[in-house]
Amino acid sequence: MIAGKRFGKLWTRGLPMLRRRDVLGVALAAALAPAAGEARAARMPFADWLEGVRREARGRGIGAATLETALAGLSPIARVVALDRSQPEVTQTFAEYLARRITPALIAEGRQALAANRALLGRVRAAYGVQPRFVVALWGVETRYGRYTGGFPVIAALATLAYDARRSDYFRRELLDALAILDQGHVTVQRMTGSWAGAMGQNQFMPSSFLRFAVDFDGDGRRDIWDSKADVFASAANYLARSGWRGDQTWGREVRLPPGLDPTLVGLETVRRLSQWQRLGVRRADGADLPRRDLPGSVILPGGDDGPAFIVYDNYRAILTWNRSNYFAVSVGQLADAVSGA
Repeated sequence: MIAGKRFGKLWTRGLPMLRRRDVLGVALAAALAPAAGEARAARMPFADWLEGVRREARGRGIGAATLETALAGLSPIARVVALDRSQPEVTQTFAEYLARRITPALIAEGRQALAANRALLGRVRAAYGVQPRFVVALWGVETRYGRYTGGFPVIAALATLAYDARRSDYFRRELLDALAILDQGHVTVQRMTGSWAGAMGQNQFMPSSFLRFAVDFDGDGRRDIWDSKADVFASAANYLARSGWRGDQTWGREVRLPPGLDPTLVGLETVRRLSQWQRLGVRRADGADLPRRDLPGSVILPGGDDGPAFIVYDNYRAILTWNRSNYFAVSVGQLADAVSGA
């Protein structure tokens, strides 16, 4: 996914590319209008704006043939902007978020995936130092092990969000990166599908993350996170490895906090050794002592004061570089534990 920023995703099934006649009119005007409290920015007509994107892309060396194939007949998609205003990390509680992602079926399928791909995952671990259970967990949380990669055409989705006033600069950069990926021949326009936010393939990488982290592990000359499990697994592991992953450590664990713990100690800003947290009265969720290995960790309450508490380690922070959401990072960690029986 996104290095530094991530804007949530809703998985979709095979939504077709919308034609111009499907998005013009009142629905499009309403969807593209800024949300309440946002500054209203005057925008030029979409066709004129897109011509500016074309000129900028040509200035970056992207070929005319690629631009003609990718941009011809492009129109904004009203549904994309509507989904941008209702991301799950905003509209769901922590408990609801986990309940939809850490299910018995997902755990069972993850165990099967871990076993079925053991040899390939072992080679990926040897290359990048990332434990297979975390690669499988990311795969499961992101796309249900490759089943739900999103049916939106990535170029059209990114163009819609780049044209929209809310985060236009960010998505314009992602759109240009997506055009570069097409120009490099890694995927066709038709196959470049993903989430409404432009997150692509079985990893749900944004284009900028693809350019930085995707790898050609199967050696066919393309970085294919849509159809090559070798490239999917290795790209995920490469992302984590380059984000500071420690292959000899886990992500964290649920804990029990003592009554009266200083609330200023809660949060990723505070780091203490496990022995220090032990002296402060923090225990495992079942009441047992914390592990003897004296790792540095932070106490977090992703669901608020009334929700579960966790001690998280450096690898948790690596997961956060993939998606800056505590909901997401905890769900990955818990699914990794569940599929391996940890």
